[in-house]
Amino acid sequence: MNDSDAGCVLPEPITVDCANRTTEDLLTTEWLLTNRIGAYASSTVLGCNVRRYHGLLVAATRPPVGRIVILSSVMETLCVGDEAWELATNEFPDAFAPLGRLYLRQFRNDVAATFVYQVGPTTLTKQIALAADENAVVIRYSLTGLGGSLHLRPFVALRDYHHLRRVDQPHQIDVYPAGAGIAVRDGMRPVPTAYLRGVASAFERQEQWWYRFSYRKDIARGQEGLEDLCTPGVFHYDLADGGSCEFSASLSESPPDFAAAEAGRRARLTGLARSQGPAADESVRRLAMATDAFVVRRSFPESEPSTTIVAGYPWFADWGRDAFVALPGLLLATGRFGEAREVFSTFARFLAGGLVPNRFDDYSTTAHYNSIDASLWFILAAQRFLAASGDMDFWRDTLLPTAQAILTAYREGTSFGVHADADGLIVGGGPRTQLSWMDVALGDEVVTPRHGKPVEVNALWYCAHRFMGEACRGIDDALARFCADEAGRIGPAFARAFWNGAAGCLYDCIGPDAPDGSIRPNQIFAVSLPYSPLSRQQQADVVRVVTRELLTPMGLRTLSPRDGRYRRRYGGSWESRDRAYHQGTVWAWLMGPFIDAYLKVEAYKPFALAQAAKWLQAFDGHLNEVGLGTIGEIFDGDPPHRAKGCIAQAWSVAEILRAKRLVTDGGPRPGGGALSDEQEGQASGGAAV
Repeated sequence: MNDSDAGCVLPEPITVDCANRTTEDLLTTEWLLTNRIGAYASSTVLGCNVRRYHGLLVAATRPPVGRIVILSSVMETLCVGDEAWELATNEFPDAFAPLGRLYLRQFRNDVAATFVYQVGPTTLTKQIALAADENAVVIRYSLTGLGGSLHLRPFVALRDYHHLRRVDQPHQIDVYPAGAGIAVRDGMRPVPTAYLRGVASAFERQEQWWYRFSYRKDIARGQEGLEDLCTPGVFHYDLADGGSCEFSASLSESPPDFAAAEAGRRARLTGLARSQGPAADESVRRLAMATDAFVVRRSFPESEPSTTIVAGYPWFADWGRDAFVALPGLLLATGRFGEAREVFSTFARFLAGGLVPNRFDDYSTTAHYNSIDASLWFILAAQRFLAASGDMDFWRDTLLPTAQAILTAYREGTSFGVHADADGLIVGGGPRTQLSWMDVALGDEVVTPRHGKPVEVNALWYCAHRFMGEACRGIDDALARFCADEAGRIGPAFARAFWNGAAGCLYDCIGPDAPDGSIRPNQIFAVSLPYSPLSRQQQADVVRVVTRELLTPMGLRTLSPRDGRYRRRYGGSWESRDRAYHQGTVWAWLMGPFIDAYLKVEAYKPFALAQAAKWLQAFDGHLNEVGLGTIGEIFDGDPPHRAKGCIAQAWSVAEILRAKRLVTDGGPRPGGGALSDEQEGQASGGAAV
């Protein structure tokens, strides 16, 4: 493949006209570069950091976690003749300094994050790239017009990405020569040494502390948002017209190469865009490219690294529930079956008492297990993997034994009181546990209590038995018959327990005292999953209620606006945000199962496919906003549904890509989603109430 081939596949870079946008607008538009070990670079299109999580090199010291902000920013000064222009923009309390945004003309969300500055007849282009498999960033500057000199002042943080640096905290910053550049370390913190290099540059040591960098996003979230940063000095370059230079930061003494870093990422993105086929539209190709950010390698102390899925940027690591919700869209829809096998294996090796890890620790390989549904999402992802890949060997050797262990443990009882009740339905948790995906707790208070029998958990439980009843035939016929018989018992029990005749939809949870009639999106899974325990009329009624109460252009609300507990906006203090997280806030990933359910109920008729395509259109615009080229985590419940939370979320990208493919294909492809109406009638066993 040559460059022209890549250009035909890759969509045009998302371009921001910085000269004609307000400062406030530019500070709400962010870019993200990632690599395959969980390191990243991210900031605003203005180059001004607005979060503690922003930086030009946020290293993953225990891939994909152990994240350390190494290089926070670089301040550039361009000198041409007797004039000097400061090109950086930083925010301090009540002031921006310098005001480089006056010279910033354009930002391009390209293979490399690209800034274009114009000063008189001279144009300076800045391109940022991450090395693929190491903690290293390299920045290339290219000059056209009158020649001059470029002076770079890097700011190092050398701190955990959740924390902030203060000059009054104990520190011992040491700067010393290393190879063709310098090394910077803090002798009083257990953080790696940063190696800074400027090819063909002269380094002038000028150690300084700059105080009170202001991070407005953190402040708006009720967090501390002021930081002091150290700069070791200035790298000086001379540039002629048409000349270029490079500056890098890394955790190794071997300098990264810009051309190699850019070429590696271009090849990955081109392959992902090409995986969608020649007829794929621009948004589908962009979504396929966005999947690259989340598929990373997890290191283990005593074994080879293995693929895992990071839940979101900038602050999430790999979570089991998110991984298996996202896996079909991230890996199956892009044809990466080998990496999918590794993700299954990564989590299966940590199976404990039938529980898949809910998440891994931010600083180690320690697994945490407080989830009632992650294991069942594992089985659903296995079903979709088997349908898409046809890999019976992996099913027989790895997935089937894991799925059987999960079902056995859930049936007989495991941690957190999770077990099958007398009616065959799954029950678990208590007043102080948060085991479902609606998992916010404030101290001992569970904000969205769902202990008992959550509706989506039992829809997944039913679906798992139906799937096992079919997929085990010819391998373990006794197990196949047992699972089919159990599904025949669970299905009617589900319909009896969860159908809310007064509301014409499903209860959200069957609690120890009474069913919860809250109108929430969790009921959509009883329709969207490959096997439904509901009658056709009940499925249609669920979709009707969810459409009326919960559907927005950016996904589904987590609670009906008619409910007195509904929160219209997500924002303010930490507590305020936590109380809104699942009490009305819109989640983008839920649009995927909603599209599944709607199309199934409407039998994939042309009018339904057209309507589903319209519902997905808002995400095309979102790709050009907030987190460029990707989809965020959550949105306000009320219009205009402003984006909040993480700027890039794995299951948001995955489910919108999967839903768009479903619409484009005119129905489900193997492993892609819900069954057709005819298939559902043959497979379901649903009972009318």
